Amino acid sequence: MSRLFIAEKPSMGRAIAQGLEALGNKSRSADGCIHVGSDTVTWLFGHILEQYSPDEYDEKYKRWHIEDLPIVPSVWKLKVKPDAKKQYKIVSALAKEADEIIHAGDPDREGQLLVDELLAHIGVLKTKPVKRILLNALDVKSVQEALRHIRPNDEFVGLRNSALARSRADWLIGMNLSRIYTILARSAGYDSVVNVGRVKTPTMGLVVRREIEIRTFKPVTFFTPQVEFSHANGTFRAKWKAQEQDGVDEEGRILKKDLAEEILTSSSVPPAKIESVEQKKGTSPQRLPYSLSALQIDAGKIFGYSPQEVLDTQQALYEKKLTSYPRSDCDYLPENQLSDAAAILKNLAAADTALARFVEQADLSIKSRAWNDKKISAHHAIVPTTVETKLSDLSEKEKNLYMLIAKSYIAQFYPAQEFLSTKVELSAGGEMFTASGKVILQQGWKSLYQNDAKDDEEEQQSLPDMQQGDSVEFAGGKIVEGVTKPPARFTPATLLKAMKEIHKYVHDKELAASLKECSGIGTEATRAGMIDELEKRGFIKKAGKNFVPTEIASSMCRILPESLIYPDLTARWEDALDKIGKKEMSLADFGAQQKRFLDELLAGAKEAKIPPPRNLPLCPACKKPLRRRKSKKGTWFWSCSGYPDCTKAFADERGKPGKEWTFTKK
Repeated sequence: MSRLFIAEKPSMGRAIAQGLEALGNKSRSADGCIHVGSDTVTWLFGHILEQYSPDEYDEKYKRWHIEDLPIVPSVWKLKVKPDAKKQYKIVSALAKEADEIIHAGDPDREGQLLVDELLAHIGVLKTKPVKRILLNALDVKSVQEALRHIRPNDEFVGLRNSALARSRADWLIGMNLSRIYTILARSAGYDSVVNVGRVKTPTMGLVVRREIEIRTFKPVTFFTPQVEFSHANGTFRAKWKAQEQDGVDEEGRILKKDLAEEILTSSSVPPAKIESVEQKKGTSPQRLPYSLSALQIDAGKIFGYSPQEVLDTQQALYEKKLTSYPRSDCDYLPENQLSDAAAILKNLAAADTALARFVEQADLSIKSRAWNDKKISAHHAIVPTTVETKLSDLSEKEKNLYMLIAKSYIAQFYPAQEFLSTKVELSAGGEMFTASGKVILQQGWKSLYQNDAKDDEEEQQSLPDMQQGDSVEFAGGKIVEGVTKPPARFTPATLLKAMKEIHKYVHDKELAASLKECSGIGTEATRAGMIDELEKRGFIKKAGKNFVPTEIASSMCRILPESLIYPDLTARWEDALDKIGKKEMSLADFGAQQKRFLDELLAGAKEAKIPPPRNLPLCPACKKPLRRRKSKKGTWFWSCSGYPDCTKAFADERGKPGKEWTFTKK
């Protein structure tokens, strides 16, 4: 029986061929494929099909008219991308000849869709047996393990439908709402296309709203009485316990210096005694290994790498077979991979002297919370493979990311951190004060990260042994003056984190609670690219390490309604996409829901009143804004946004309306 493996990209195809060859089969290369025994391995280049544009469904859509909306295809159509026609022909011929097809797309929803949609387009998805291989790493051992666990492709229909629903929702929003808001914006005096994206637009909105918060922020000075008390067993610091009274804001900050001074003075008046002592033994479990988002966030903080740099570098490590699948949204590991731990740790110890010191203290008998089959879907956390690694052969970025992944893996074989936390309340001069401290009993896995982070000074103070009712004495104090700070601008890493934790940024606070389990907006594979595209297309730009919105982005936020600028709607859709992936919602139900949403959004758009651009000159005849436009000959001119009702037009003189000239209505 002949089998055809269809990989998502050439590197994966070559890895599958090597895995098949290692089983004792001879291989030979051909145009666009590799034959290994009776099997054949071919590959794609990501999506080699693309959706029809509106005018390919109907030529009338070449011109943008509100009355033609909504555009909703009755039958969705795909076409072969121009640069993929040769490979499509090769794969199509091989698929029709094969007895069985093995789907070898990446183990995520997009990987599932791009091979399934191709098989459907060729016409073999339902006429031939199709199975699924899930490759989480490209080394020979991992490939051979995956070959032993090939599954029916039908098991992943939910994953495919989730990606298909996402693709269609993006098309509907982009094609319909970009058109209507561009038409409306131009009639209000704007001259650029208003590009609306289901995920990109609310992501841009995050940056715009944060900038508004910063610019409208009014700093507040506050005063904190910080006192030292002396106990028979030692001295410690304490802070005033906020209470509701005049001069104290809602967050317990003292806004009047004289009040803070009164509290400090009162604290020196005896008696002073310990009112309560709460002591708890706690543990901090081993950190989880990395998902892509977690890796992008940490690498951004530590090394300043952009999310796209992390994804590209991690893809390179994956193709070198040194780490597992990079676009993972999972931070857990399958329990059967515990058997690889000894080999991986041995490899890490040989790769780097610093890692060798950490491996020496690792205990293979420890099974952390990361090993959990119930948390695994199509893929698992990013971890090192058993392939021998020479860090000297890696680029600086590759080495830095590899070290992060290696440490997170080694941490699974260290004990949990153990500590004793103490919270004390005491009274002095009629005021209440609190003190807290933490005593580390066992560093455990955190010993790998001791030089990477500094804990809060207050949390680190060592408190003397105290009991309820003990007397203490005032030993000095001071007023610490502080100023409230505006929220920080987004960096590439924190913007990606915001997309991941989108429930924190929705407008509807009741919705926030239900979205905590949502995987955010966008996917592990697409978030970095979306941020990159927003920057390349001029919606956001860098100011140092931070993002600030451009005037185009600010204009779009004046044009578009809150329902598109806030992430609420998109987050709801992402939640629905998750349900489709779990087979809790059908593709048809989602499509009907999308049509209702689209109708509502278009109806709202038609009623929208878009404010004109700032400082735009007005038409002397009808007082509507003039727009600066470019003619077919490439020359600039100004025309009334009231066209065709008003046909006033003016020559462009150094970026401003000049002499009036005739503009004939057609």
